[in-house]
Amino acid sequence: MLSTKRLLASLLVGTLASTPVFAADPIKIGVSQPLTGSVAASGNYVTNGAKIAAAKINEDGGLLGREVELIIEDNKSNPREAVNAAEKLILRDEVPVIMGAWSSTFTLATMPKLEEYGVPMVVETSSSSKITKAGNPWVFRIAPTSEMEAQAFAKKLETFDPPIKKVDFLSVNNDWGLGASQEFEEMFKEHGIEIGRKETVAPSAVDLSAQLSALKDTGSDTLIMTSGVEQLTLGIRQAAEQQLPQRIVTTGGSFPEPLLESPGPDGYTSTHLLFFSPWTADSAVYPEVAEGFVKAWNDAGYSFPGLSEGFRGYDGIMTIAAAIKDAGAAEPEAIRDALWGVEVKGVNGDISFVKDGPEGKESGQNEPNVYVVQLKDGEVSAQ
Repeated sequence: MLSTKRLLASLLVGTLASTPVFAADPIKIGVSQPLTGSVAASGNYVTNGAKIAAAKINEDGGLLGREVELIIEDNKSNPREAVNAAEKLILRDEVPVIMGAWSSTFTLATMPKLEEYGVPMVVETSSSSKITKAGNPWVFRIAPTSEMEAQAFAKKLETFDPPIKKVDFLSVNNDWGLGASQEFEEMFKEHGIEIGRKETVAPSAVDLSAQLSALKDTGSDTLIMTSGVEQLTLGIRQAAEQQLPQRIVTTGGSFPEPLLESPGPDGYTSTHLLFFSPWTADSAVYPEVAEGFVKAWNDAGYSFPGLSEGFRGYDGIMTIAAAIKDAGAAEPEAIRDALWGVEVKGVNGDISFVKDGPEGKESGQNEPNVYVVQLKDGEVSAQ
């Protein structure tokens, strides 16, 4: 029989053997997200997803024998602060790569700094076509463009009953909202659908009643809404209060989470374009990846509906990790070059990059999947 000392020593050795041992210096990955301000809910969801990815990487032995450390900066839902966040990450923290910056406006503001300092950024959310058309070879986007989203929605048009014949738009007044409105308008026109009234709302607005009132009697059957979680939730509630006759379809992948616990009027239905549906993770392209992420998210105690955006942070960090591993070095130029060859099995599906933008200065663009779900009486169903 083992003595007490020998038993304790044996247990200690076993514990140490199961714990990764890393080199002294961690590999830093910068993260720029809106953790406060008008779209803070989404930014925190994405950041939580990034934390889950980093934890998994470290549990699996890290990268290049080193621990992964996320350096997280709050861009405060503001493009000027997004620039400041990028400079802090690059100059102060010396990160070799960044993930960010949620909003198209924040990302576009950040992009000149990437080129100035020669640091790549994986764009996990922003959808404006300007991002990959601008000629910035340090940008790699895993999120769909608004054009991709619109074309994916076009394939669902026949599923609507009654059919979509005339649409209005309510969009947040920034690069994301205006870009989405333009792309969806062009798609609807291609399918012979009439365009009605277009309203915009400031990113910081906390009341959409005036815009919704202006849309009430347009004769349209559908209202396309593009904004973050906060304004989508408010807009759907106020539309129900005003008894807007249009069906509401939201774009951009944000989900009005508060409407699950506190639904609108009985029978009121809204439709949402997402890039991951946690309610149907078992039917994802890679169910084992999606379900594993959902489990880790739930184990961490995060809000379940936040998964529909949190996955972006997970996929973004996993994409960066794959590039660092392939590069064999945590150096900006090596990571950028390696990003062109990554093949990642993500929560959304396959992640790889094709060239987009002017010849010689192309950005990388992934071709993601788009899901459509409906919310009715606090319950979600796939469409």
